[in-house]
Amino acid sequence: MTDPTDPLYPRREAAKFLTGCGYPVAATTLAKYASIGGGPIFESFGRRPLYRESNLLAWAEARSSGPRRSTSDTGTRRWAPSC
Repeated sequence: MTDPTDPLYPRREAAKFLTGCGYPVAATTLAKYASIGGGPIFESFGRRPLYRESNLLAWAEARSSGPRRSTSDTGTRRWAPSC
């Protein structure tokens, strides 16, 4: 069961939310990933995709390397977003 307090965002708002958290992404990028796969989990309400905040952050964190000291550093540690 999903958490009813976990906000749902339409695609444009989801992109704005992620960008505001420091993960710059365009709504068109989310649309492409929704089509080809590899993007955040979303739900559909009719034809409208809706993204849960927790799924957006989990997807962005999984794509992030975490803090690095150089380009040769793998940055395996994860960090918490500012949101």
